Amino acid sequence: MIIKRKLSVLIEPFKALKNRVFAGLYFAESISLLGDAFTWVGLALLSYQFGKERSAVILATALTLRVIAFIIFSPFAGVLADRVSRKTILYTTHFFRMAIVACFPFVHAEWQIYALVFLLNVFNAFFTPTYRSVIPLVTSHSHYRQAVGLSTATFQILGILGPGLAGILAVWFGIREIFFLDAGSFIIAAILILTLPAAKMQHNVMQSQKTFTAWHDALKGVKLLFKNPLIRFALFIEFVSAIAGAQILVNTVGYVKTTLHLTDKYYGWAMATFGIGASIAAFVAGSLDKTKTRRISLIAGALILCVAISFTNFVGYPVMLILWLFAGLGQSLAEMPSETLIGENIADNEQGKVYGSHFAFSHLWWAIAYPIAGFTGSHFPNRNFLLGGVISGMLFLIALLINKSSAKAYG
Repeated sequence: MIIKRKLSVLIEPFKALKNRVFAGLYFAESISLLGDAFTWVGLALLSYQFGKERSAVILATALTLRVIAFIIFSPFAGVLADRVSRKTILYTTHFFRMAIVACFPFVHAEWQIYALVFLLNVFNAFFTPTYRSVIPLVTSHSHYRQAVGLSTATFQILGILGPGLAGILAVWFGIREIFFLDAGSFIIAAILILTLPAAKMQHNVMQSQKTFTAWHDALKGVKLLFKNPLIRFALFIEFVSAIAGAQILVNTVGYVKTTLHLTDKYYGWAMATFGIGASIAAFVAGSLDKTKTRRISLIAGALILCVAISFTNFVGYPVMLILWLFAGLGQSLAEMPSETLIGENIADNEQGKVYGSHFAFSHLWWAIAYPIAGFTGSHFPNRNFLLGGVISGMLFLIALLINKSSAKAYG
């Protein structure tokens, strides 16, 4: 009986795939996520061709440009999603991304890489908020959280498996040629989206207003994002998660290779363990926490993540793997509720702009968190995770105090 119950929890997210429209969107998103893995593995290898000493600089600059594109353009992408055909946005952005990645094999200067990366992520900034705003429209209320969980889990799993597959294909086809496979993935995803009914993705979204002020609507998205106490608290918890998560992404490699004196293989296993934990939580979170506020997931996730990284500087590799598994669980639990809370608490015709604002702020948190992680890693290499845990823990307590009054109102 217990085994059957556990299996039902794991299988439940897949019930959302019974919905034909969501299934099409889900597989299109999964294919494009695999393409993204090809992009970044190919970019890393391409950067190395420009010189070993320049590869880290090129990749760091590319990641910075990626975040800048998200912060600048995603609020306006959300505004657009509330005004024009979302289906058009989804497949058009795929075709543009296809064209951009197909240019990578022909680059011969660093500035060309930066220009292409920025343009690529401008269209990513338009695609992702639109995709997220479509999910609550095409799924039933009972399957919405499962659909979000399945999408998030797939993102985590492909984050583990995608780079490995991309690396194998790069050896087989060639470093520059892998970008053509990447372009092909975007074409397939776009064709899948073209087969879906546009009306289902645009339910209750008003298109009658011919003129609108982009800045006004973008600011409205920000106001709606922070006005709702449930979403506001979830967004603050995402900041906590970003501070802790950046420590993991930035400083794990130094801890494994410099402090523990282990090889790249062990670093890979550590990050895979983190990804596995995040995937597991993404699958089961929607089934385990069915409360309106999602406070159980948010508080438990932030607490687990803060505690997990705080002890890492004082343990060996085997215990670190356990802590990273729990850190992955915590990060998914802390970050997933925001998306579902927007879908459940914001009117259909306003969701696009709110998802766009959320996408911008969630990446702003990481833009703040990465330099903090870099500072603690370079100045306090033996206490970096502890300091990251203390900072994220303090932010967590502040978030709880700020949310105290609204928590009483919502139970």
